[in-house]
Amino acid sequence: MRRLLPLIGSPHPGGRSAMTCRYRCGDACFHEVPNTSDNEYAGDIVARAVSRRRALRAGAAVTVVAAGAGIVGAAPATAAPPAPAGTFGRGHGHGHGHGHGHGHGHGRGARGLRFDAVEPNTADAVTVADGYDQNVVIAWGDPVLRGAPAFDPARQTAAAQAGQFGYNNDFLALLPLRWERDKQLLVANHEYTSEEVMFPGYDPENVTREQVEIAWAAHGMSVVAVEEEGRWGRRGGSLRAVPRHPLNRRITATTEFELTGPAAGSDLLKTSADPTGRRVLGTLNNCAGGTTPWGTVLSGEENFNQYFANAGAVTDPVAKQRLARYGMSGGATQRKWERFDDRFDVVKEPQEPNRFGWVVEVDPYDPDSTPVKHTALGRFKHEGASIRLTRDGRAVAYSGDDERFDYLYKFVSAKRMVRGNSRWARAHNMTLLDEGTLYVARLTGDSPAGEIDGSGTLPEDGEFDGGGEWIKLASGDRSYVDGMTAEEVYVFTRLAADKAGATKMDRPEDVEPSPNSGKLYVALTNNSRRGVDDNAAADEANPRNANKHGHVLELTERHNDPASTRFGWRLFLVCGDPADPSTYFAGFPKEEVSPISCPDNVAFDPYGNLWISTDGNALGANDGLFGVATTGRYEGQVKQFLTVPVGAETCGPIVDEDRVLVAVQHPGEVDGASYENPGSVWPDGPGRPNRPAVVNVWRSGGGRIGA
Repeated sequence: MRRLLPLIGSPHPGGRSAMTCRYRCGDACFHEVPNTSDNEYAGDIVARAVSRRRALRAGAAVTVVAAGAGIVGAAPATAAPPAPAGTFGRGHGHGHGHGHGHGHGHGRGARGLRFDAVEPNTADAVTVADGYDQNVVIAWGDPVLRGAPAFDPARQTAAAQAGQFGYNNDFLALLPLRWERDKQLLVANHEYTSEEVMFPGYDPENVTREQVEIAWAAHGMSVVAVEEEGRWGRRGGSLRAVPRHPLNRRITATTEFELTGPAAGSDLLKTSADPTGRRVLGTLNNCAGGTTPWGTVLSGEENFNQYFANAGAVTDPVAKQRLARYGMSGGATQRKWERFDDRFDVVKEPQEPNRFGWVVEVDPYDPDSTPVKHTALGRFKHEGASIRLTRDGRAVAYSGDDERFDYLYKFVSAKRMVRGNSRWARAHNMTLLDEGTLYVARLTGDSPAGEIDGSGTLPEDGEFDGGGEWIKLASGDRSYVDGMTAEEVYVFTRLAADKAGATKMDRPEDVEPSPNSGKLYVALTNNSRRGVDDNAAADEANPRNANKHGHVLELTERHNDPASTRFGWRLFLVCGDPADPSTYFAGFPKEEVSPISCPDNVAFDPYGNLWISTDGNALGANDGLFGVATTGRYEGQVKQFLTVPVGAETCGPIVDEDRVLVAVQHPGEVDGASYENPGSVWPDGPGRPNRPAVVNVWRSGGGRIGA
């Protein structure tokens, strides 16, 4: 009998350190849950639907009829059959006292996943699968713009940082440069700063203006050209940044943005510095993102609330409620930015927080363009935004709100994309996300409530699954939420979704449509408060109380139409140690999968395999990157491809035929660490500060990943 992997002894959710919780999200998990709505999970269905489903359960598929709402869900996929004896080779084990390894199979797996899985470990290094090489492409402080100096951490200045690669890289996009051989454009988000490990002698109670301005410049985004090294035109191999390329760009907390869409110009967005409500300085806490079919990059503003001080001093009850719903209730902030700029003090500038929490769009091919914030996509803690096109060419954007008990959203544009790369076409397509309809998701289970007991035990039909609907919130200047104007819906989207009766989820983060099937895959990282105290208990879409490991949701829109308002869903993965009976891997034999905890970012490779990066592994090992087949005989076989160093998180995965890119975020960010006492020696070795960096992995000698 295998034992469970040991859990990290930290009281923090998952495996995060207290330092990461403090700087990344302002200790969100230690505050009261912002969602105090009484939305109930619509899990009870009429008895005749249960009876009908059970009568048909031996068939290949069923139609799920949801109670009351009349929701028709897509037919759930059948579980993969057990593999025949001898299909999988003996693994190497990792201390479970069992002869099988986790997903090794001597490299056997779906096409694109044929590698020996990396064992869970706590190594202070990026550990990659056997037969693969790696290099650091670019790290915090490396020059990006002309005139930027080489990184000198002991003499860093705000002016230097504004021309250098920012801190805590997260989302990554790799875009073509068709007119330059062997070059591409890398776009990276810079989510947050960790001042204690950035600055020598940092005193959190006596921060300096220079430190604050360096932090402003280290936030935002970077656009930097990268090129192949020594491959003579062959793809794959080492990749390096090209400093001072004419398309290189830094976007920071003081870059000017344009607010667009139906809430632009609203009184709710006006400040003393911007009485028009249409111009904003900066972008903050940029987490995941997405690329568009018209060649731009989207970025989600996530835990912006932590940058704004003195919400506790607000006395107006309506304003206080709105601030609290977005996690703002205290006094001074951790970083003390309000000491140097009044816009971070909500008493002095009450509308400034409303200008953050949007999806940002950047044209990486025009370094002089003004980036925009799209109000039509709603304001919440956007993990990112991913785009599909409808059959008639309208853009559909999906986004999760990364908070315990918050929601899953989509937006359907009113206008159609224009093909081509002319100046007119690009200008038109840059307006697609400004006009359309905003929706939030309500999920309905197809099993009796009594079969969902919070333990993760599968219901009688063998899957957590059901149907659902997208509920309209607003379209243009029309609100579909009683008691709220359209402008209020866009600016206070969480409150609108509360009123609409959306389903409370376990931290919905990245959402990615499969390029092959069109199905959506949603990472739900964890929720330690599920079923605890007076918080919502487990339901079929979130089936474990005190959920520390998270799960991955597969959602199939009706007729595979992104414009549909109906969908079917199932839980594709219920994460954790395979020895834990509450885990589930799409029906794949559990002794043949890698342990996985706290899914965060998701991406697809060219073969249709889902790749998952983790944030806060609660199984006692470092975070990593995992591949999993979504169809065929290996469906549900999770295989770990790499792990990141001590204290780090795996972000922004890109998986091409010939390379994998990951953003190694906050290496060495462990409790007690500081600039003088780093928690890791990665990437530069002893005596140097930790630097978040982008890592490139390729097959030794060239060739396709996982082939």
